[in-house]
Formats: sequence, C-alpha cells, structure tokens
Amino acid sequence: MNILRFADLIAAGRVAGRRVFIRADLNVPQDDSGRITDDTRIRASLPCIRMALDAGAAVMVTSHLGRPTEGEFKPEDTLAPVAARLGELLGGAWAAGVPLVSNWTGGVAVQPGQLVMLENCRLNKGEKKNNEALARQMAALCDVFVHDAFGTAHRAEASTYGIAQHAAVACAGPLLAAEIDALTKALAQPKRPLVAIVAGSKVSTKLTILQSLASKVDGLIVGGGIANTFLLAAGLPIGKSLAEPDLLADARTVIETMKARGAEVPIPTDVVVAREFKADATATVKAVADVAADEMILDIGPQTAARLAEQLKGAGTIVWNGPVGVFEFDAFSHGTEAIARAIAESPGFSIAGGGDTLAAIAKYGIEGDVGYISTGGGAFLEVLEGKTLPAFEILEKRAAG
Repeated sequence: MNILRFADLIAAGRVAGRRVFIRADLNVPQDDSGRITDDTRIRASLPCIRMALDAGAAVMVTSHLGRPTEGEFKPEDTLAPVAARLGELLGGAWAAGVPLVSNWTGGVAVQPGQLVMLENCRLNKGEKKNNEALARQMAALCDVFVHDAFGTAHRAEASTYGIAQHAAVACAGPLLAAEIDALTKALAQPKRPLVAIVAGSKVSTKLTILQSLASKVDGLIVGGGIANTFLLAAGLPIGKSLAEPDLLADARTVIETMKARGAEVPIPTDVVVAREFKADATATVKAVADVAADEMILDIGPQTAARLAEQLKGAGTIVWNGPVGVFEFDAFSHGTEAIARAIAESPGFSIAGGGDTLAAIAKYGIEGDVGYISTGGGAFLEVLEGKTLPAFEILEKRAAG
C-alpha cells in the first residue's frame, strides 16, 4: 500500500517547526468516577507523539472518547483524565498534565516543542458526518495531519477523513503504518498455508468475513456459536447450543467454497458440554455425535484442540479473531488456551484482533509471541471482510498526489 509515513517526513526534515495535528485513539475505559481503568491506548499513542516532539514540531493531539452528543458538552465527555495520564507517561515538562484546549476549531496557540490536547473531537458539530466546513477548519490548524488511530480507520469522519483530504500534508503515524504492514503481510502477501480462526457467538455478525476468507485461506477454523451452526449444517447434533438454523445454507456455501479450492473448514470431532451456562457447571467431554438434546456445547474437546493446534503450528500465516469456547469460565477455556499456545509456538506470522481475542491473549500471557496484535476491533473486522478502509483509501489518494 503506497502511503506517506510520518517517519519518512521526519527523516526528510519536513516536520521541524511545523504544526502537527495527530488524530489518536485515546478512547480509554473509565470507572464511574472517571478514573482510567486501562491506559493501553494512551501508551500506544506515545511513539507518534514523541516522534513529533523530538522532531521539533508544534504538536496537537485529539481523540474521541465515548459517545457524546455533538455540541453538548457533559463532564463525562472530557479528555481531561486522558491529558493527565498522557502527561504522567511523557514526564518532564508534561508530568503535571498535558494542557487541554476546548473550543479549538477556530484556532490553537501552540509553538514548536509544545504539546496540547484538543478536547473530545466528537463534541464538534458535523464530526461524525464528515462536515466539509468542519474538516477544512481542522485542516487549517496544521501543516501536517497524522492519522494514528487504526481503531477509527473504518469511519469517514471530519477528524479522520475530511482533514486528511484538506490538510497540506496527510500521512500515517507509526501505529497506523504498523497495522497496514501487518494486514498486508497477513492477507495481501501471506506465506502459505494461511489459516484463519473466526469465532464468536453468531454467524450473522461474521458471515461476510467468513465468505470473504473462504476465497483466500487454506484453512478456516470456526469456533464458539459459529461452530455450532457449522456442526448443524454438517448434520451433527448440537443439543440446546446457541446456533442460527436460518443460516445453515450460508454455512454450507462457505464449506463448499473452501472444498472447491482444496481447502477445509475443520469440523470438531469432540466437544465439552454442560447442561447450564455458568462457571461452575459440570463440564463433560464427549464425541460431537453424542451431544444430548439437553446439553449445550461450550468448548471444543481435547482431540479437536490437539488436531487444530497441529494445523496452526504448521501454518505460514495465522489470522485470529475470537476464542473458540467460553474461555471466561475455566472449565470451558482449555480449547482457547490450546489454540493460543499453538499460535504462540507457531513459526508462522500471526495477527490477532478483536476484544475477546485480546482478552484471551492477556489471560494466557502470550502477548510477546503473537506476530502482531491489532488495536482496532471494528476496523480489523472490516479488513477481514475485504473492505477498503476509508483511512487507507484517503491516505493512498493523498500519497498519489
């Protein structure tokens, strides 16, 4: 993908003394009192901000937070806790907190070597609908626009798309560039065999992903409620498990598409079942053909897990989205753990994305063993669907002149 990168601009000496506007993803979770409970996204934004400061730029950074009503500020919408935490992480002159600027679209006073945070960009009227006048106002604030928020790359908003259209220079920050490189490596230029794991509660939420991947991958592992629908499509009993009987034809089409290419959707041969959906429910391993009418499938069995683990260890590229069982309950977590450990041990390149997937990675402590962990849930899924993200499209267009 041909895009302009912030690192290239810095190397070319095109950032010193310039006004740099960074669109970051600082949409962090907070408790009821407004305290940040996970600062991962703030930490992920640090390299881009430090690059800009070290290059001698006048730096503005903004983000959305939550789902505010445009034009109606409420205390819970403020980026103040984010500005404070960013300052703590940066240290030095910002240890007491990064200055927060409200009502900033008309102009921002910031000098080279300085850093300010611009209040929640979704408070601006016209942000979500990519209002052109608003986008032009934002573009006028800077000499260089840096998109470093992959989590918003699937949205064409004023602070993500419109500003990139109208800014003098538009480029990808290090976080966004890394996502582009990882996704290109995994999907556009994969080392074979390419194996994808797509799991979740419903086929309907990931049907387009399954259909898109069926024409690309060498192995398509389905898990969770999605696997139950595929088991049903294969004529196997699933008891009272979560499934979508109205999508059996779609599941069969995915299986047939794969088969026509000499690829497969491996169907579980053994599963872990329970009669109740709760953490202390009695877990029983049985052959999938023996699932009783009053049982629900909550995990893959050890035989299936071992078979899939071997497949993953032999993969050239792995794309992982979703745990294969109810991994939050220890009795039904062994399948997901086996998959996670196999991915960690595989010599192939792996990329993982999605909230539950990241939670599983953290639970099993394999962060350092996954090739790339994607930071954007919805954006990651849209790439898997085969869509061109608005952020990628506009940055490519600007790079082409």
